[in-house]
Amino acid sequence: MATARLDYVAPWWTYWLHNFPHFNFFFQSVDNTFKPEEASYQQSLVFLACVGAVGLGLSLLVVALYLIFLCCCRRDIDEDTKRPDTCCVTCVAVITGLVICSAVGVGFYGNSETNDGVYQLTYSLYNANHTLGGINNLVSGARGNVETGLKQHLERLDEIFAARADYLQALRFMQLMVGNVIRELTALPDFDKTNIDLAAIAGRMALIEYYRWAGLRHIRVCVCLGLCLGLCRPTLYSLYPLFLRRIMGFVILSLILSWASLGAGTATAVGTSDFCVAPDKFIVNQTKNILTADVAHYYLFCSPNLPNPFQQSLTVCQRSLTTMQIQIQGLLQFSVPVFPTAERDLLGIQRQLNSTEFSIHQLTALLDCRGLHKDYLDALMGVCYDGVEGLLYLSLFSLLAACSLSAMLCAIFRVWTLMGSRDKEYDDIDEEDPFNPQARRISYNPRRSNTHSFCSYTSSVGSQASLHPPPQSTANTMNQSMLFGGAPRYENVPLIGRGSPPPSYSPSMRTTYLSMTDAQIRHFGTDFQV
Repeated sequence: MATARLDYVAPWWTYWLHNFPHFNFFFQSVDNTFKPEEASYQQSLVFLACVGAVGLGLSLLVVALYLIFLCCCRRDIDEDTKRPDTCCVTCVAVITGLVICSAVGVGFYGNSETNDGVYQLTYSLYNANHTLGGINNLVSGARGNVETGLKQHLERLDEIFAARADYLQALRFMQLMVGNVIRELTALPDFDKTNIDLAAIAGRMALIEYYRWAGLRHIRVCVCLGLCLGLCRPTLYSLYPLFLRRIMGFVILSLILSWASLGAGTATAVGTSDFCVAPDKFIVNQTKNILTADVAHYYLFCSPNLPNPFQQSLTVCQRSLTTMQIQIQGLLQFSVPVFPTAERDLLGIQRQLNSTEFSIHQLTALLDCRGLHKDYLDALMGVCYDGVEGLLYLSLFSLLAACSLSAMLCAIFRVWTLMGSRDKEYDDIDEEDPFNPQARRISYNPRRSNTHSFCSYTSSVGSQASLHPPPQSTANTMNQSMLFGGAPRYENVPLIGRGSPPPSYSPSMRTTYLSMTDAQIRHFGTDFQV
């Protein structure tokens, strides 16, 4: 375990992020050393967070320019087909959907990695806090036993052995050993005086991580919902224009959230990388008023070449306790037959020495660097490997989602303009045209069930002519019989009784349609009523 520290090497992506330019609000270069308490360094991180705002502004600018282009330089639609070319819009929608699906997958992976890193950090902080708390309890407990229990028993023995100078000399020697133990225990670091509660820090980190994880989950849900709504069929847009406007608003909101997530993730990743490049230096600077340099280096590096700064104090305590045990054994053997009342205090001192010696052994194990150093390494691995890697994936997710949503917004604007151009194409068509799609939509109105369609021929056009075919010459009739098997053709007569109208018609045919008599209406009945 002592050589485990050599295995920690900051990953390459932390050096890459660490080399990002750091500027304050006055565009002055700032040292990239991790110094969160300095205002200039804080400004550099806020400056990096503004990358999301810049990206959002550029996206909205591109969308606005595209909208202006659609309004001013829109291509004329082919008059023959009367159908807009939506192939480009369809391709953009499909590609955008694929990119956003990939981005969502990347986002899920990055969020999971970041959550794992933060969990490992909080777990290590809880373990380190448990170790430090155990050290404080053992030190305070051992010192309390020596200061109160042993001194009381020695004072009573001093009264009992007042007539024996040799026994009093043994008691004076034991009091000297008690003083040595108290002095060495006092020299050990008291972590309660640091006013640093690692458990509270870990709890706050866990709470922040919970809200971060939940917030990014909702952002991904918004992006997925925006994708589903943005890929709806254009017919829904034409039937529900309000629905289209709401989709546009939702896509814009998702775009804003994506760019904001990108800015926050970039600033957090850069700041964390600045710490991961040189974590030891930062911790030594932060604890210089609490711990000595040799203690900090002992736990941060845990090298076999570094001596244990507590070894001397622990050795003195152990030897002093062993010496007192020998003295108590001699007094129990020789003084009890002479002073029977001294047995109770001697046995009490022996119990106190055994308890203190056990605490010293536990304290020796807890003060060893391997336990705290392992927690330190686990925290670094969680933050600098899983945490920063997850932040990079989340930034990639935000970037892909923002670009895809911008493209989708442009596609929605294109659909909107195509809807407007399609409506304008019917403005120059006669509303009484029986083959006008708008006329068919108007005629199909449930509240106008008693109104006849153009095929009912109930117009009030004055006197009306017959719908019988015009007389033809005998030559024409023979030609038709020869060409079509004896069945005459009536090209100028409406195709009444056939299901669908002809693909093209002449003005004379339309006049014939509108000149049907009442007798003919009664003859044909209501076959062509709506």
